[in-house]
Amino acid sequence: MPKTSTLQVRGRDRAGKGAARATRRQGLVPGVIYGGREEATLIAIEPKILNGLMHDPAFKTNIFEVEIAGKKQRTMAMDVQLDPVSDKPIHADFRRIDKDTLVRVPVPVQFHSEAASPGIKLGGVLNIVRHDVEVRGRPDDLPDHIEIDLTGLEIGDSVHISAVALPDGVKPTIARNFTICSIAPPTVMIVEEEAKVEAEGEVGAEDETEDEAKTGDAAKAKTSDAEKK
Repeated sequence: MPKTSTLQVRGRDRAGKGAARATRRQGLVPGVIYGGREEATLIAIEPKILNGLMHDPAFKTNIFEVEIAGKKQRTMAMDVQLDPVSDKPIHADFRRIDKDTLVRVPVPVQFHSEAASPGIKLGGVLNIVRHDVEVRGRPDDLPDHIEIDLTGLEIGDSVHISAVALPDGVKPTIARNFTICSIAPPTVMIVEEEAKVEAEGEVGAEDETEDEAKTGDAAKAKTSDAEKK
């Protein structure tokens, strides 16, 4: 189940780029709450609070009770725009939700029981194809993470989305049976194989050089005999 928490914000009076810049000059992050049957609500958030929320892997599956002047709006974070240079948040979008709202969100993937994987014990490497999986469902049905059990996985084994039990009403947005992770062969084994191939190639090249040398010597001997005659 998603975590629900209260988010204190301030209201804003004006929209537009100029108003947003003015909000940033005050040391706040401008944002907006949209959706539902109400008009968009302009907000300003303390950057320290927003940064703390964003570091939660389940940030986009959490539910926020945004409070403005004593009034609460049930929301989910849809997007946070970052400054391309400083990587600091410069704008945040929240969407109003109710129990029947359908949302598309990325759910973080967590892996456990690596010690119980024979493939990893033999030196195999956990190859993570997807760190999160985008799903569609009602807010209260969403899982805060997807758990992948690595127990029993051998080198070459893969885990696909079909092996994941999602809550009722929650489905991946991708229809095909995509891969979430696999157990790749050890890197050392690959390097050794490459070195073996290179070594065999060098030996073959040396043999060819010796054959060419012998052929060249034979040709020179024939030429010398012909000149003597």
